[in-house]
Amino acid sequence: MTADTHASNDFSPGTYRLSLLWIAIMFLLFPVLVIVGLIMRSGQGGMLPALKPGLFYALMTLHGLGMVGLWFAVAMAIVSCLLSRYARVNVVANQVAGGLTVLGVVMLVVATLVGRFAPGWYFLYPLPFKSMGQWPAWSTTLFLATLGVLGVAWLIWTLALLIAIARRYSLSRALAWHYIKGPAKPEVPVEPVIPPFVLITTVSLIALLVGLISAVLLLVLFLAEWLTGNPVDALLMKNLTFLFGHLLVNLTLYLSVGVMYEVLPEYAGRPWKTNRIVAIAWNIALGLLLLATFHHLYMDFVQPGFLHVLGQFGSYFVSVPAAAVSILGTLALVHGSPMRWNLASSLLFLGTMGWAIGGVGAVLDSTIALNTVLHNTLWVPAHFHTYYVMGCVLMLMGAAYHLVNQKANLPDATNLTRAVMAFLLIGGYGFLLNFYLAGAYSVPRRYAQYPEVVGQGTHYSAIAVPLGSLLLVGVLLYAWDTGRRLVRAYQS
Repeated sequence: MTADTHASNDFSPGTYRLSLLWIAIMFLLFPVLVIVGLIMRSGQGGMLPALKPGLFYALMTLHGLGMVGLWFAVAMAIVSCLLSRYARVNVVANQVAGGLTVLGVVMLVVATLVGRFAPGWYFLYPLPFKSMGQWPAWSTTLFLATLGVLGVAWLIWTLALLIAIARRYSLSRALAWHYIKGPAKPEVPVEPVIPPFVLITTVSLIALLVGLISAVLLLVLFLAEWLTGNPVDALLMKNLTFLFGHLLVNLTLYLSVGVMYEVLPEYAGRPWKTNRIVAIAWNIALGLLLLATFHHLYMDFVQPGFLHVLGQFGSYFVSVPAAAVSILGTLALVHGSPMRWNLASSLLFLGTMGWAIGGVGAVLDSTIALNTVLHNTLWVPAHFHTYYVMGCVLMLMGAAYHLVNQKANLPDATNLTRAVMAFLLIGGYGFLLNFYLAGAYSVPRRYAQYPEVVGQGTHYSAIAVPLGSLLLVGVLLYAWDTGRRLVRAYQS
């Protein structure tokens, strides 16, 4: 077996079954977390009795961290399965990381729903310690322990995959540096062949290590204050928090894009090969993604000014090598190909387009002049949910269907596929449009109830809920169709 040829289902049995397990967990948790989001919007829209702020913000914390953690774990499980085509993935390390992730999810649920820990996903210092009686001290301790457990789990997972790649290729080759250098003679093909999936996965995992290291430093500083009582630098804590959060979310998306590079060609009937442009694009993206972190801190005026400039520079240019190459490449792959459209290929393709749409909103928000208006308005969750839900999530749902049906081998349900896509697209984009419109009216984020001066927020929340319910219907139909295939695949 060469580096770029493999059978359609030659996965490691252990990693395949682990991916099926995470897909099953996704079927259970994703609809629940969508319902939590709809409950919050219903309370904001006056469609339910007003949620008390303590409960609202606890639900917001659970929804945000739960969604990000769930889809990161699903992405890593699917990536592990696909990577086993090329390298020997450590199944035991994956199982340990998966078990610790489940433990971390349980701890998060207890901290938020029982302990009412409610500072939001960003848990900005010193808020976890300065709850002013809104939540008990033990819930803060449990939450920080949750971060520790998840950090260990994801560090194990990341290192295990990087070691597998390094043993198969070496990291320099996995990063396709020999493509950038070029062959000794123009007529000689580049060897070894590096699939785009391996390149993108390697870039993402290396950047992820930076994010996980920042999380470790963050926890050490939290622990230092807890033990000594001496406050730490708040600006440093905020930089570390957003470096961790920014990388975790964006690298979940990048892992999803790598999965799309690997799976979509099987439906297009065309290979997607690494070349010098692809290699340069993704290596540049590795550096620019780190710089883009600073666009989260434009409003922190004590931040050194050159970091703001780097934030805007990184945010603008990261869209060129990664997004432009991948999105245009996807269109080129599909155009004129004998495309086999089913639920997997449709979700992968439309997820890539959702990434593009949300990316435009993100670039607008990362422009300093516009950020002064859009910062902390509903425009921010608008673009975030667009490239995450309608981008990352759709791509991973498509990949999950693809993996499950490798062993289930059931015929595609065409009418059901059309219904799923209609509900997801109409409900998803309709729901998100109300975020964008409210953000354009400067309706602020993180309000349990909107005051009269920004009453448009109540109006747009009320419109968003029924549209979000259509999205939920699409998710449930997808779960039913893919779930019955999963049962058959697991039994095979």
